Amino acid sequence: MSEIGIPGARIRSFIERIEHLDGELAELNEQKKEVFAEAKGEGFDVKILKEIIKLRKQDQDERDEHETLLDTYLRAMEAAETAPAAKAPERKAA
Repeated sequence: MSEIGIPGARIRSFIERIEHLDGELAELNEQKKEVFAEAKGEGFDVKILKEIIKLRKQDQDERDEHETLLDTYLRAMEAAETAPAAKAPERKAA
């Protein structure tokens, strides 16, 4: 039989390393859930904690842009709600 020219041992090494990292990630995610559960048990709002984590990952310019857009969109919605609605033509009773 002819040999395949693919280094099987090297492929196995990559696969095993990735599988090991997947196991570590699963363990870290479980630990993260436990921390959130602990925070919730102490009365903290987990959604807010996650939002803070998300904001801390952003640089200041990105955060400022996000807040500006959020404020602009909210103001536009409020303006649309307070603007007089266009009246549909009234239908005559038959």
